[in-house]
Amino acid sequence: MVTINVQDKEITLLQVGNEVYVSLTDIVRGEDGADHIRNWMRNRNTVEFLGLWETINNPNFKGVEFDTFRKEAGLNSFNLTPKKWTEATGAIGILSKSGNNGGTFAHKDLALEFCTWLSPMFKLLVLKEFQRLKEVEQSSNKWDLRRYISKVNYRLQTDSIKQVLLPLKKLSKEKEGWVFAEEADMIYVAMYGFTSKQWREKNPESSKKGLNIRDVASTHQLIILSNLESINSEMINSGQTDKFSRLQILRTTAINQLKALKSSNELEHEFIESPHLAKQKALQDTDKIEKKTPDISSFNQTLNGLMKSPSSSKQGKKDDKLF
Repeated sequence: MVTINVQDKEITLLQVGNEVYVSLTDIVRGEDGADHIRNWMRNRNTVEFLGLWETINNPNFKGVEFDTFRKEAGLNSFNLTPKKWTEATGAIGILSKSGNNGGTFAHKDLALEFCTWLSPMFKLLVLKEFQRLKEVEQSSNKWDLRRYISKVNYRLQTDSIKQVLLPLKKLSKEKEGWVFAEEADMIYVAMYGFTSKQWREKNPESSKKGLNIRDVASTHQLIILSNLESINSEMINSGQTDKFSRLQILRTTAINQLKALKSSNELEHEFIESPHLAKQKALQDTDKIEKKTPDISSFNQTLNGLMKSPSSSKQGKKDDKLF
């Protein structure tokens, strides 16, 4: 575990997969900590923020149970603890850890919101310490820049999906996650020619290590993926909801942008390779992206089969027909 020091408080950071969780217990240690956390969680604005974060980041979030909490939030009789919130809604943003260095941990997004509620100044100091850690990591492998690039426009796309596509599809809360998955995979198909599930099945060892497509992508590819998410968001917001026509535009954009980045001498020194590809140059060659219009019927089959595991014996042929 890593700790940061803010106003003479040692705050524990917990790595969970690729995400960082911050000890709320350490933040309020010696200050009626449990009461501070409970008071923050019973606040109506907090409940709505927690629900929004889970909706975006957790496909298994239980929306019905969340609605119950949201309706009760703000009442004098309303009380919410981390354990109650997690068990009722299947939330992943807040964790309770027992044993040494245990306590209540929150994803850094939620922890910063908690710091804002406590003291805006304290939040700024925490952000400053995070920045210091990033600079240390960047000096060694510049990995934080890659993670930032991979997420920078993701929120734009998810907001467009919630505001435009979900109302049109009129799906149940349990199935709304499929729409987010389809849109994310359309970006991957436009860029690489396969979905995230197909990548995992073709790269089982990397998948077992917790790696995904973005983890093994070059910086240029992450930049383009981010651009594609922004473009896709704009198309959705403008009323262009047909995924096939959007795919064609995104595919052409991916090819043109990758060619431009790879041919720019000015950007050569900015290229940061994935640390997971130190001995490989896969997925970064423009020539590996075929320059022809995507097979729309095949792409439709791919999207319709997102929730199904394709047969391993047919996987190779299916990928060959994507484009």
